[in-house]
This record gives sequence, structure tokens and C-alpha cells, in this order.
Amino acid sequence: MPRDYYAILGVSRNATADDIKKAYRKLARQLHPDVNPSEEAQERFKEVTAAYEVLSDPQKREIVDLGGDPLQAGAGMGGAGAGPFAGFADIMDAFFGGATGMRNGPRTRVRPGADALLHIELDLAEAAFGTTRELNIDTAVLCNLCQGAGTAPGTHPETCRTCGGRGEVQSVQRSFLGQLVTSRTCPECHGVGTRIRHPCPDCAGEGRVRARRTLTVRIPPGVSDGLRIRHSGEGEVGPGGGPPGDLYVEIHERPHPVFTRDGDDLHCHFAVPMTAAALGTSVKLETLDGEETVDVAAGTQSGTVITLRAHGVPHLSRGVGRGDLHVHLDVETPTRLDPEQERLMRELARLRGEEHPEITVTTVANNGGLFSRLRDAFK
Repeated sequence: MPRDYYAILGVSRNATADDIKKAYRKLARQLHPDVNPSEEAQERFKEVTAAYEVLSDPQKREIVDLGGDPLQAGAGMGGAGAGPFAGFADIMDAFFGGATGMRNGPRTRVRPGADALLHIELDLAEAAFGTTRELNIDTAVLCNLCQGAGTAPGTHPETCRTCGGRGEVQSVQRSFLGQLVTSRTCPECHGVGTRIRHPCPDCAGEGRVRARRTLTVRIPPGVSDGLRIRHSGEGEVGPGGGPPGDLYVEIHERPHPVFTRDGDDLHCHFAVPMTAAALGTSVKLETLDGEETVDVAAGTQSGTVITLRAHGVPHLSRGVGRGDLHVHLDVETPTRLDPEQERLMRELARLRGEEHPEITVTTVANNGGLFSRLRDAFK
């Protein structure tokens, strides 16, 4: 039974060419493999594309209106009256994947558009808490004059005279096997089956033009350097007014003067005077959330890490929670002392019995091999 191409596109039998084109674009945006990768959607996308190829061609549409199926008719080359070598293409296709280059009808002029890529730079705070950007992008957009048809106003594509609308031309060659019929793409229409004799003056028959437009992009909290955010249907419009591709916004995070990022955790180094580390103190630290007080306990050693919980970058994948802020304390030893400071330091050393200290060599634990570390762990 012939397929109901009108039902596949969801249009009536008296639909105009513009109605057919609008219906195809709407379905193609929903079923394109980049938008809907399911196998069912891919099969449906092939059916919709085939239906548009048929109904957008006046000759093929006439065959449909008469109760036939132009695609099935084109595929039936091996029927009665087709010649002794008519089934040769089917055999070659079965064994060699279509080595003869024959197709079921002309190719469509409408093709999906390409994806676009933009790079934006963000500060650490913008990457952590999210932001909104207004971006100016240059992409191919639908031609307003011809609405993707590629023809001048009041004109329509004409059937190619070279191939008769089939999109391919055949040649017959004699060989030791007999007559060999081969097909190749029509050099006149490049396989489309129609020619645009009067192209649109704005797009020169492409159905699309390049233009600059403004797009509002929302950056979610917790993005990281190198992450790409996908905006479906905001890429390049395809030839012939085909469905647009996607736009990818790639994040580049600027280095921060204080904090370094490790995943969702932040790290910073804080210099503490030797006397403050020995006696203990409180210091002010400007974090992403504002000023915080960091308590330094008495006797703090150089290399001590103080962790401020949930002061890092929000988790993008989980949607809730945040990383931590790790403050690394570097105890500064004075390099120059005036006479009074030197006298006090020597008096402190005398009171602590450290005038002539004994150096203790500290060995690194678990410095042996794997079995040594396992043995020490069980001990």
C-alpha cells in the first residue's frame, strides 16, 4: 500500500507548499537526532524527511495524489520491462552497500544546519554563583524574503531538464557480461532534481543569510573551566532553510588573585607572624560570601590547614551543597631583628631551654614498599 505522506507530515491534501514546509520544520526540530537521540525518533525523522522530499516536488506530489508512491516506484527497477540487468543494482546494493550509487529519488535541498561554538570568560564568583550574559553571535539565519525556499518572490523551482527530476542520469556500457547500466549524480542539478532559475536576491538561492543577533545565555552556578553549555536550536540554519543546529557556550574561568580551585573546593594561603602563631589570634579573610573570621589556635605550626565548610563552589551535578574553603597557614619567621628583639628572643630561648637545641631527625612513616606499608597498617 502507498504511504500517506500527508498524514506523516500532519497536513491536509490541499496544503500549500508553505504549509508543507512549516510542518516539516516543526517536526524536524523535535525529531532531529541531535535533539532526540532515541531510535524511534530517528526512524520518525527519516519518514518525515522522505515525506517532505515527496510533497515538496510537484511531480512526485502528483503521483501521490493519483494514488501512487513515487519512492516505491523508483525503487522497483527490477519489475517487468526493466531489462535483463535491471536487478543488478539491487544485487550490488545487497552485497556491497550500494556500490552503484543508485538512490531512491533525488536528494532534498533542505539539510540540517551545523552547530556553533562560542567562548566566554568568567570570574570565579560568576562561575560559582552563576550569571546571565548577553552575547552577540554571527550565524546563518532563515532568509526573510524567501523563507528558505531560495527562489525569488513569485517563482518556484523548475524540474531539471537533464535528469527529468530524478536527480541522477544513467549510462549504458557494454562489457563481457553484456550491457551494464550505471547511474551517477546529475551534473546539472547536483542530485536535487530541480533547478532554481530565479534565485532569491537576498540569499542567492541558499535559503539562509548570515546575520548578527543577540542571545541571552544563563550560566548555572557551579560551572567549571572548559565546560560546554548546550542551547538547542540556536546554531546555524541549514541550507534550504533546514532545521538549525545547536549552540555550545564554552566556559573559560579567569585565574583568581587569592583562591585556587580544585573541583568544587577552594584553597588559599595565609601568612601568620611567628608570634601570632605561638600565642594564637583571629584574622579576617575575604571569601566569596563576604568577610569571615578565621581563628588561629595558639601553637599553630606552618602548613596547618583550617577548613571553612560550605564556603567553596556550589555543586553543579548534584544541584545542592557546596565545596569547602581550605586556608593554608604559613608561619613567617623574622629574618631581621634589632638588638632589643634579639635580646628578647635569646631570653625566650634561655627560658625554654633552647639555647643549644638537639636536632631530632624525623623519619617519614610508611616509607617502604607496599608490603611494608601493609605490615605497618596492621600493626
